[in-house]
Amino acid sequence: MTPARHAARGPIRIIESARGTLARLALAAALAVAIAGASAGEPISSDGTRSNRPLSAAPGNPERGRAIVLERLVSGCVLCHEVPGAEGPFGNLGPSLAGVGTRFTADQLRLRMIDSSVLNPDSIMPPYYRTDHLSRVAAAYRNKPILSAEQIEDVVAYLQTLR
Repeated sequence: MTPARHAARGPIRIIESARGTLARLALAAALAVAIAGASAGEPISSDGTRSNRPLSAAPGNPERGRAIVLERLVSGCVLCHEVPGAEGPFGNLGPSLAGVGTRFTADQLRLRMIDSSVLNPDSIMPPYYRTDHLSRVAAAYRNKPILSAEQIEDVVAYLQTLR
């Protein structure tokens, strides 16, 4: 933009334009950090901060986790994912869970359970632990996670056994 056009816009408009540019740059930088952290195996919690901590003080129980994964009315996992060693029918919207314990760390699996849209904004997997910024949630379920912290840890422990 030429100096004459800047002058015609006035100092207030120039400042507003600069603020908008700075805001866009800050957002881009935050997203770059998030993507870099996710690809480096350092998960980002649903609030955007790095966290490698389990949600519960008690370690996850793989047997309970398997039961949660297979129970359609509790987690719905089998509606989209094939589970190795279990009887179907299974959905095929999501990838098979075969080998998931080899492909991802417990922290990465936990993040996907908490809110997979942190890693993939187009994910159709529901956020199992995030309760904020959701739409079309029945009043009885508002502000309640799909799974408890202990259930998330149980599922993560089970998924880690799928190698």
